[in-house]
Amino acid sequence: MLSLDRVTKVYKVGTFGGKDMVAVRDVSFDINPGEVVSLIGESGSGKTTVGKMILKLIDISGGSISLDGLDVASIHGAGVKRYYRHVQGVFQDPFSSYNPIFKADRVLSLIRSEYFADMARSEWNAKVEAALRAVTLDPDQVLNKFPHQLSGGQLQRLLVARALLLELKILVADEIISMLDASTRIDVLNMLAELKSRGMGILFITHDLSLGNYISEKTVILRRGVVVEMGATDKVFANPTHPYTRMLVSSVPQLHKKWVQIEAELPAPIAGRGGCLFHEMYPLAGRTPEPAADEPTLAKIEEDHFVGCFDLPSEKASLVA
Repeated sequence: MLSLDRVTKVYKVGTFGGKDMVAVRDVSFDINPGEVVSLIGESGSGKTTVGKMILKLIDISGGSISLDGLDVASIHGAGVKRYYRHVQGVFQDPFSSYNPIFKADRVLSLIRSEYFADMARSEWNAKVEAALRAVTLDPDQVLNKFPHQLSGGQLQRLLVARALLLELKILVADEIISMLDASTRIDVLNMLAELKSRGMGILFITHDLSLGNYISEKTVILRRGVVVEMGATDKVFANPTHPYTRMLVSSVPQLHKKWVQIEAELPAPIAGRGGCLFHEMYPLAGRTPEPAADEPTLAKIEEDHFVGCFDLPSEKASLVA
């Protein structure tokens, strides 16, 4: 299991790095084996930053990330290589993951040189073929071809096949279908569902609510680096409670309806006030513990459904420790 506990990322900005910019603040959730967790939010909400911290591409500023109880921040040297045997990422632009002057299957040969150098050629070839067929790729159609000779969907699936060659536990899928056409998207989504059935945990990072609703068991809604709502996907989408979640849900185009102009806005943050960033008052003030200034607090509104604090009737909300 991969666990994030109050993970925070602060960047130094301004002249000589004299100012702090909080990109992610106190993000907590788990990814269990065989579970897809959708991390949803608009551009700039901190989704990719969370993914990069999980992949150790950037350091965390606070909190902790652990894999099966092992603190990821404490992993160094050879331990990083072992970590990447279990945790891999696939990103939005598949073409950026390939060197155009090398054939596409070089991404697979690099895995062999790093992790399976002692494996016999015949055994390796059989392993590669099994991984490719697991992601519905024909080895004869993709091997020994340059990246420009393959489609975006084929390149994405080839990257997933690379991950399958390892003993993968967690896959970070960051907007992996946003650049694909509609007919290819469903193939990739179904492929992820197949990987889930094999026991792989998947963090599905997206700004598209319909895709998250289609594939995930758990949904985490991120706004300005803060979790404003999370829980079982069916409960979050059936009962969107935070106004930001409601705005996202209402903005999803529907095929059976004609286009109409949507006017949606959120209340501006209240600087220097305790409680929720998006409401004028914190209704649970005075209860213990009281949140720090401008720090949303998750409240439990039903089983496996939590929401960033705002004007909920006190009998329906309880603070999460």
